[in-house]
Amino acid sequence: MKLVADLHVHTVASGHAYSTVLENARSAAEKGLELIAITDHGPAMPGGPHPNYFSNLRVLPRTLFGVEILKGAEVNIIDADGGIDLSPRHLKYLDVVLAGFHGDCYPSCSVEENTRTLVNAIAGGQVDIIVHPGNPAFQIDVVQVVKAAIEHNVLLEINNSSLLGLSRKGSRENCILLANTAARLKTKVSLGSDAHFACLVGDLGAGVQLTQEAGLADEQIINISLEAIRDFLRLRGRKRYMSSAPQI
Repeated sequence: MKLVADLHVHTVASGHAYSTVLENARSAAEKGLELIAITDHGPAMPGGPHPNYFSNLRVLPRTLFGVEILKGAEVNIIDADGGIDLSPRHLKYLDVVLAGFHGDCYPSCSVEENTRTLVNAIAGGQVDIIVHPGNPAFQIDVVQVVKAAIEHNVLLEINNSSLLGLSRKGSRENCILLANTAARLKTKVSLGSDAHFACLVGDLGAGVQLTQEAGLADEQIINISLEAIRDFLRLRGRKRYMSSAPQI
């Protein structure tokens, strides 16, 4: 299976990552990717950027080294209503919005409470992709979350970093359950490297292997084509902010 995009990539702006937009784009080009999403952490994350960082992403060119750049964010879920740490004022500049639980921004609760919070975030209309839902620190009812994602046309992520044990150790069992449930209920998923260093951009192999073991069809994996990604974002109502910045 050939994937054309990595939809979860961090830069130094996240506060705990180590590469720039240019370095990430160059690495993506060297690996034959056609698109990456720059998805730095929202401002509630310790060391995260100011909200104006996200509205100013409009200055980035649309392509770098032949790689299309989606201007995004990995926002933090911050309350039981599924609220996130960026306002519509800043979200309107973004091409894609990822969201997830992070222990520095929201405490883990019971399975029922975690599930209700995540479903609220999915139903809120501001989030396109839920990241690392297999996080063992935030146990959820996977079936309820997958059904909510289907209802609201939100993608659930298979997070490669989690599968490799680079973060959220112990995620594999939950990720397997998520992939199997997605395959059974015929929903789509997103694969993300969650790269915090340029050499890991496009590192999606463990995620691909898991989707194949679960029996997910190619068309259920959004990263399979640029057309699939664009169709999804169009259905989500994402209007690309057309920058006048030069193509590089």
